[in-house]
Parts: sequence; C-alpha cells; structure tokens
Amino acid sequence: MAKDHEQLMQWNEEHLRSAIEGAGVALWSWNVDSDELTLDLKAHEMWGVSETRKVTFEDLSLHIHPSDRDRVRAAFSASRALAGSYEIDFRIVIGDEIRWVSARGKGEDEGMVGRSLFGLFLDVTGRKQAEESNELLAGEMSHRVKNLLAIASGLTSITSRSSASTEDMAQQLTHRLIALGRAHDLVRPLPGHSKRGALLGDLLSVLLAPYDDLGAFSGRIRVSVPRMIVGEASSTTLALIIHELATNALKYGALSSETGTLDISATGHDDPLILVWTERGGPPVERPSGQGGYGSKLINRAISAQLNGSITCDWAQEGVVVTLAISRNNLEA
Repeated sequence: MAKDHEQLMQWNEEHLRSAIEGAGVALWSWNVDSDELTLDLKAHEMWGVSETRKVTFEDLSLHIHPSDRDRVRAAFSASRALAGSYEIDFRIVIGDEIRWVSARGKGEDEGMVGRSLFGLFLDVTGRKQAEESNELLAGEMSHRVKNLLAIASGLTSITSRSSASTEDMAQQLTHRLIALGRAHDLVRPLPGHSKRGALLGDLLSVLLAPYDDLGAFSGRIRVSVPRMIVGEASSTTLALIIHELATNALKYGALSSETGTLDISATGHDDPLILVWTERGGPPVERPSGQGGYGSKLINRAISAQLNGSITCDWAQEGVVVTLAISRNNLEA
C-alpha cells in the first residue's frame, strides 16, 4: 500500500494532463461574482469559442440549444444550493452541428477557491445517440406488437368476408399468415449473380398477398414494377417499409374498406427508382397531425440512411399517394 501511495504521488501535471486529454475531458472554472468562465483548450474547442476573449456563462448560454437553455440556467443557479456532486446533460449548437455535453461539478459552494467553482465538460454525443436509438428501438418493438394485433384483426376480417365456412376461413387465414413468412425465404442466391437477393416484383407480391382478398396482380392490390434485383440487405429494409405502409392502409386507408384498392408501380430504369403507392376507394383521408409515430420515423430513417432515398406523401382526400425515391445502387446492395 505504501508503495502504491508513493507511485501515485509521483504523478505530475504532465501525467494528469495526458490522462485528462485521453479521457476527452474539458475543464472549466466559474467565478460566481463576475460570471466569468475560465476554459481550457479542449473546452474552447468543444464550445466553439475563441481563446482570445473573456467568456461568461451568458456567452456559453448562447450556444446552448434553445430547448435546453432555460433548464441549464436554472440547474446551474440551483447547483450552488445543492450538497454534493451534480451532473446535467444538454445540447449545444456549434454551426450546423448539434452536440450533447455533460457538465459536472460540486454544489453547495463545495470546493470553492477564491470565489470560483471548478468542474468539467464531457462530449457525450455518442452515448446520447445510442440511447436515442435504443429508445426508438424499444418504442418500435412495442409499436410492432400492437401492429401485429391490428394485422391479425384486419386479416381475420378480410378472410371472413370471402369465406364460406369456419374451416375455409381458418385455412385462408393460415395461408395468409404463412405468406408473410415467405418474404424471408425469397432472399436466395440468384442465377447469374454472385450475391443473394430477390426480384422486386416477387418481394412486393409476397409481402402484400396477405392483405388481398383475391391475391396480388388479380385482386384489389396490383403490382406493376420493372424486373430488377433487391439485394439481401435491402430486402429486409424494403420489407419493413412496405409492411408499415400496408399496416397503415389496413388500419386507416384503402385496405380498411371492402371497395378499397392499392396500386404499386414503377417504370423505366432511371436512378433513383420511383416507386409509387396509390390508395383509392377507402375512407376520406385526413393529413395526420404532429411529427408522426415510431412507424413514420422508422420509414424515414430506413429509406434515407439505408436506401439513400426519400419519401413524400400526398394526402389527397380520395386516397393517399406515397412516393418512394430509392437509389438503385443501394437497393441492389
């Protein structure tokens, strides 16, 4: 123990600075009388402020995200009356970039030297992005469970309208549920190609067959797309998007009505591929309010991040029209 203590005492300022830099820690001190902050080089870089000018707490506040600014100001003011250590996470805006910062220190004026308090900043952007992704995933899992119940209910209703008996209904419903599973089986090594994938028309038809009373191409759902390959990675992404759109159509749109129809079409070989989803014959359409739920966020994230594309919606009263623009290179990957 004595030897360990002796080695610890041999740490000098250079050693401590090296450890602090390695941990990505930025140091600050705050004079509670003048409101002036003293920042080290890392803190200046983190906040995007010049080293050649005095910096006050109010100066830094201008960089705090407007949605977090009042909360941070109140927290720092209250920290002087709180016993022990404190920590607060908030967003800062540097140019067009948004970062997450964690400010840590001691409250109740503990550790004050010469009317100054000391603490540190940590860039926790990576951790916050991971937390947001986990929250989105958890919410999406809950959302999917609810959608599965809605799909089962909707498929049962569709099947009951075209069934002559209980046995017939059970058989048709079983076949439709099995068809959902076939989408995963479509991805396979393709003749003449070194990679695995599925044909776009086949994938769409199998994914949408459970929602059609008479079957794709001949019933209320029509698929007309060019012959092209959807790669193994993109097949799952596209299946997720089509599943979400079909679920919404079954719950609120054309597929919720006996007379509703759905057309999915794409023409030519332009890049990006323009895939048009057109619903008609359902209940009157109303533009949704707010920012959309987990399903909408998932679609937008999947099509932009994984398919390098975009999605637009025309909320026409006679039926929604969804246009997907998808990079062909990404779709074939």
